[in-house]
Amino acid sequence: MGNLIKNEWMKIFRRPGTYVMVAILVISIAIVGFVVKYQQNGMDVSEDPKWEQVLQEENNALKQQMDQSRTKIKKQYFKKEIAINDYRIKHHIPPREKYSVWSFVKDSSQLIVLAGLFIIIVAAGIVASEFNWGTIKLLLIRPINRTKILLSKYLTVLLYAIFMLSILFVFSTILGAILFGMPDEAVWYLNYNNGQVTEQNIVVHLLIYYGLSSIDMIMLVTMAFMISSVFRNSSLAIGLSLFLLFTGGQFTTLLAMKFTWAKYILFANTDLMQYVEGAPLVEGMTLSFSVLMLLAYFALFQFLAFFVFQKRDIAA
Repeated sequence: MGNLIKNEWMKIFRRPGTYVMVAILVISIAIVGFVVKYQQNGMDVSEDPKWEQVLQEENNALKQQMDQSRTKIKKQYFKKEIAINDYRIKHHIPPREKYSVWSFVKDSSQLIVLAGLFIIIVAAGIVASEFNWGTIKLLLIRPINRTKILLSKYLTVLLYAIFMLSILFVFSTILGAILFGMPDEAVWYLNYNNGQVTEQNIVVHLLIYYGLSSIDMIMLVTMAFMISSVFRNSSLAIGLSLFLLFTGGQFTTLLAMKFTWAKYILFANTDLMQYVEGAPLVEGMTLSFSVLMLLAYFALFQFLAFFVFQKRDIAA
């Protein structure tokens, strides 16, 4: 298995497009960093001596908006903001903190979507390209089980995903430290969960955030891999996966406003951060329910990919 994965890894990095993807990701991080740095130079980061009064006035406005809101999602958002503001006032934690490396790493995490786009492209082509180029016959004439061949390709995709996310996290940390410096003291993130506000180390929060934010991407990557294996069409796999990457969450949110069955849709369960901070998309959803749904979808995608790949007539 190790040699198969190594072989697939070498195939990925023989393609010039792989280096272009890495370069685009690095350049995007750098652009975000310099834009934020430019904006920071023109901003007043001094602490407002009347910040407690400002937060209290903000809470009063948020309570009025919460009373007027008709959707549960908005009500939960306002409730969260009010609770965090109350916690800041009670524990004398100013809302405006010095922008540091960890602030930049958090802002750069929005580029997980860009990394996900590149990983989907690799996943969509790793099987389909073998059929398109005719190299699948050379691969299968070796005395190796088809399951091992396909599994090695999927594990390589996951390793590539870890590789791209590591580049995003490490490079944004290095660039953030250079441009914004390290914080003078430990930075804490105010985490809201089940109506309670707790303090969490920012580094721990970022690692959890990166991990949970990647689940959406991993599920779409798995789906792209399945489509590539079943239909042998990388364009279909890329197009459908990217369409769902950018629109799946929005459509699910709209459906969840009217229908409780929306909780069974994949994209209602991929955002596990809704259980770490905030509230579930549909009333009655729990963390265990979402994990079970994700496992069910994952098993379905893998079953289709491996079953069809095992039964396919390669000569055709």
